[in-house]
Amino acid sequence: MHRPVLLVIAHGSRDPRHAATVHALTRRVRALRPGLRVETAYLDFNAPTVPQVLSSLHYSGVREVIALPLLLTRAFHAKSDIPAVLAESAARLPGLSVRVTEVLGPSPLLLSALERRLAEAGLDLSYSARSTTGVVLASAGSTDPEAIAVIAEIAREWRHTGWCAVRPAFASAALPRVEDAVRALHAEGVRQVAVAPYVIAPGRLPDRIAAGAEAAGADLLAPVLGPAPELARLLLRRYDETRTAGTATVRSGPRAAALTA
Repeated sequence: MHRPVLLVIAHGSRDPRHAATVHALTRRVRALRPGLRVETAYLDFNAPTVPQVLSSLHYSGVREVIALPLLLTRAFHAKSDIPAVLAESAARLPGLSVRVTEVLGPSPLLLSALERRLAEAGLDLSYSARSTTGVVLASAGSTDPEAIAVIAEIAREWRHTGWCAVRPAFASAALPRVEDAVRALHAEGVRQVAVAPYVIAPGRLPDRIAAGAEAAGADLLAPVLGPAPELARLLLRRYDETRTAGTATVRSGPRAAALTA
């Protein structure tokens, strides 16, 4: 049976750990779904770019692509950058159908991945330990109010799984900063404070999260989500949702391309 190509679109970074992590994640996706063609492209800093990959696919005979933004929230890149680059490419490649998935978050699979990383860092996830542990849900940050609200809602939902407290914090663009959230939990008498980075790959902002956690005396810092198996399954879930129902289609042709819901 014909299956559209999965194109994972990552932001890109000057930090080589970023691309290495993205490729480790896509390798895990391929292992979970043998036979599915998975390609990777970047918006900035890394190669190949989105137009380069789409052109290569088109001229090799591919006619259907499902593009997946490797993003945890719907902010500027999901609302503007990715639709624009896909539409521009589709306008130049008649006959190529590109559908776009929803962003990855929120999802229970992401909470499972966060808890996996906390456990790997040495945190006891038993209910008794949760009741005395506060968690800082540390996001990269955004100027988009919708994205900030989503992070706050994830923190509220996660709190209901038994943690003493879960506080959202941000590395940039929004408040509170990670160090301020850690200090606030300590000031409230929380026995143990852990920082869980809600980011996919290493880079400048995750490093800022780590620095804030250290500066404020957090008891534990989890690694980034990286190629967590839950994250790989989530990529395939978004692919399958879009393949069966469709989310947004970039229509190509002689006229300017348009995104339609």
